[in-house]
Amino acid sequence: MRATASPGDTNHVKLVVEVDEVEMSDAIDRTASTLAKQVSVKGFRKGKVPKSVLIAHIGGADVLRGEAIRESIPDFYARAVADAAIDPISEPTITVTAGEDHGELVFEADVEIRPEVVISGQGGLRVTLPSPQVTDVEVDAQIDQFRETDATLHDVDRPIVTGDLVTMDVHVTEVGAEGEPFEMNDFMYTVGSGAITSGVDELILGLRAGEDLTVSGTGRSGNDATYVLHLKQIKERVLPELSDEWVVENTEWTSADEMRDALLDQMRRRKVAEARYAQRDAALVALGELVVEGDAPESLVVSETNERLHNLGQRLAEQKLDFETFLQITNQSADSLLATLREDAARAVRIDLALRALVRAEGLEPTEQEIDDEFERTAASMGVAVDVLRANLHDTGRTVAFVAEVAKMKASRWLLDNVTYVDPAGLEIDRGLLRDDETPNDDETSIADA
Repeated sequence: MRATASPGDTNHVKLVVEVDEVEMSDAIDRTASTLAKQVSVKGFRKGKVPKSVLIAHIGGADVLRGEAIRESIPDFYARAVADAAIDPISEPTITVTAGEDHGELVFEADVEIRPEVVISGQGGLRVTLPSPQVTDVEVDAQIDQFRETDATLHDVDRPIVTGDLVTMDVHVTEVGAEGEPFEMNDFMYTVGSGAITSGVDELILGLRAGEDLTVSGTGRSGNDATYVLHLKQIKERVLPELSDEWVVENTEWTSADEMRDALLDQMRRRKVAEARYAQRDAALVALGELVVEGDAPESLVVSETNERLHNLGQRLAEQKLDFETFLQITNQSADSLLATLREDAARAVRIDLALRALVRAEGLEPTEQEIDDEFERTAASMGVAVDVLRANLHDTGRTVAFVAEVAKMKASRWLLDNVTYVDPAGLEIDRGLLRDDETPNDDETSIADA
C-alpha cells in the first residue's frame, strides 16, 4: 500500500491511497471468511461454506469485492494516515477512484488536519496563583478561632463594629405577600454574618443601641421587602488572654509559641499545596489565551464538547443519575450546560494548539530516544509489549498523535519552568516555595497516566 498527501483547502490535505492487488486479494479473503460465518447455505455449516459457493450465494464476485472494499477502507485509511504522518481532526470524505471492479484499489480522502497556529509572548507570561505566603494577620485569625470557643460577652455602650452581637426586634414587610408582616423580637444578630439581608452589615456599623435601621432587601418569598430593625442591646466578644496556661488547658499544645509555630506550619503547607494545585492549570490557561479564539477549528470544539458530554453522562450513570435530575440539582438548563461544556471545550482546544505552537517556537520536538522512552513507559503502564503498542498505534493511525503528546509533555515542563508566578497582589512568588520533593517528576509520568 502507498499513501501520498498533498495540500488541499485551508487545513485540509488530499490523501491518495493505492492498495495493490495482493493486499486487495487478502482483504477479499478476509471478508469471505467473515461472511462464511454469517450466512446460511443449505448443506453447509456456518464457517465451512466454500468460497465459490459463497460468491454464488451472495450474488457474484463483484458483490464480494464491493463488501471487501467497504470493510477494508477504514483500515487502509488509518494505515495511510500513519504512513503519511498527518494529524486528522475529523472524519474524512473518501472517494474510490479506481479498482472497484478489479485490479489495484485507489481512493482519495479529503482530510481536515489540525492547524498550526503561531503564538508570541510565551516567555513573558505572568500567572496569578493563590499566595503561598502566610501572614501574621492570618495566623492571628486562626488563633482567634480557638479563642472564640472560650470567649465571653460584655455589654458595651459604643457604636456598633463588625463582630458585635446585637439584640434587635425585626419587622419585615414583603411587597405583594399575603398575610401579616413577619416579626422577630429579641433576635440576636452577629454583625458581619450576612444572616438578615444584603446591606445590613454595612449600614448597621456606627449605630448605637436604641436606634432604628430600615433596609430594602429580599423577603423569604423572594419578593422585595422592607426590613425595620430596632437595635436594643450591643455586646462584644472578649477573647481570653493568649497565655501558656490557657493554651495548655484548651488545646493540644504546651505553649502559645508552640501553638503559633504549629498553626503557621499547617497553614503554610496548605497554602503551598493550593498554589501548586493551581500552578499547572493556571499556566496552561494563560498559554491558551495566546491563541486567537477564531483559530480553534469548529470541528475540534464540537468533538471536544461531545466527548465532555459523553464523559459526564458516564459519571452520572455511575451515580445512578440522569441528565434531567442533574440539571435540577445544579439549577441549570440543558442550554446553559451545553454552553458551559462548549466554553470549557474551546479553552481546551486553544490550550492544545498553544502547546503544539510552543513546541515549534521553542524547539521542543522530542528526540527519538525520548519517544522510545515514552513508548516503554506507556507500554509498561498498560501491561503490553512495546512492539504491540507501536503496531496498534500505527494500524489505527495514532502514531502522530502519540508523538505529539510526548512533545506536549515537554512543552508543559518548559512552560512551568519559564512563566512568572505572582500572587493576587501582583508580587512575584519564589519558585522555591512551589517545589515539592514528594511530587513525582513529570519525566516519570507516562501518556497513559496523563
